Amino acid sequence: MDVKSTNASAILADPPPMNKSRLGIFSSLFPYSQSGPSISTNGVHSVTRKKPAKLDDVRSNGWLDAMKSSSPPRKRVHKEFNTIDIVSDDSEFAYQSWMIKYPSALNSFQIIMNRSRNRKLVLFLDYDGTLSPIVDDPDRAFMSRNMRSAVKSVAKYFPTAIISGRSRDKVYELVGLTELYYAGSHGMDIMFPSKDIMSENHLNCVKSTDSEGKEVNLFQPASEFITMINEVFRTFVRITKDIKGAKVENHKFCVSVHYRNVDENSWPVIAQLVHDILKDYPRLRLTHGRKVLEVRPVIDWDKGKAVEFLLESLGFSNQGDVLPIYIGDDRTDEDAFKVLRKEDRGYGILVSAVPKESNAFFSLRDTSEVQDFLDFLLRMAEDANTLEIERRSTEPYGYDTD
Repeated sequence: MDVKSTNASAILADPPPMNKSRLGIFSSLFPYSQSGPSISTNGVHSVTRKKPAKLDDVRSNGWLDAMKSSSPPRKRVHKEFNTIDIVSDDSEFAYQSWMIKYPSALNSFQIIMNRSRNRKLVLFLDYDGTLSPIVDDPDRAFMSRNMRSAVKSVAKYFPTAIISGRSRDKVYELVGLTELYYAGSHGMDIMFPSKDIMSENHLNCVKSTDSEGKEVNLFQPASEFITMINEVFRTFVRITKDIKGAKVENHKFCVSVHYRNVDENSWPVIAQLVHDILKDYPRLRLTHGRKVLEVRPVIDWDKGKAVEFLLESLGFSNQGDVLPIYIGDDRTDEDAFKVLRKEDRGYGILVSAVPKESNAFFSLRDTSEVQDFLDFLLRMAEDANTLEIERRSTEPYGYDTD
């Protein structure tokens, strides 16, 4: 699988020209003309207001639209007699209608299990919004004890990998399970078992050791961008330091600018600042997450490619005897959903409490339903294991059925 770098600029297309008021950009962000004061015909000096120059690139309007669309409004609530009632506004009806196209993975569990017969099930999981709830402070996005237990138990029966936008080291720190495989930076930093054939086929593989001292391979297709990413990270920290609530994270091969805790009136400021910096880095591109702007290298690599790579490196490249399942909640997970939908290879499961278009097959409403789904998988695996033990116990002594 080739990993190609390109000098193409950011991926967002130019929207129709917009004026300043529609852009929502503060007037202080626009340069003024250098024309001096004019003299009126009646001899009285009048100062002409300097007009803002036209933006050389109005894509920031598209960014703002994407920022808002990635931040669905919360359900309205009202207090009455010391209780809080959810005001549905037909949202539940809309969600149930949406589930006709994206059925609940819990209600469809038997369908999924029927498909998995005589196949090896391989599980891929996003972290934020899937295993842990979305929180105001990304450093406090912790898994619950029950969720960690569910993931650990499932991994005993099925190969399980975490594919996150966070750095690989950070997501490992948050999950803390050695039984799993980890891919950070949207799949640009993958740790997998050491196999000479894999390291020979991929130029970006390097030998390393894991926390237990075992030899592993690291696959890092964007390693040449580390210096550039560090430079952009320092710049973003500097230019956003005066914006209350803004937080910048360095994920080794990508940078995240969080605006979840920023007043919405300041979102245009963040969009413009990030846009202006990226003009000097044509080899970096911007993608949108849930109230986060993510900057990463322009290479032919994403979470979908990471899924394919892990299946290959773990020895599960034969599509006929493997059923991959990917559970995620973010736009970046759509690349993985596309890979599994292609040729009906596996199942993508979208975690979302609001209707939205997706390449997933099934849906789960929130992290609690993700845990329920993992518990279903665990019970299914334990039941199958019990049946196998009982079958073997009834075989005549010394008789091998294989």
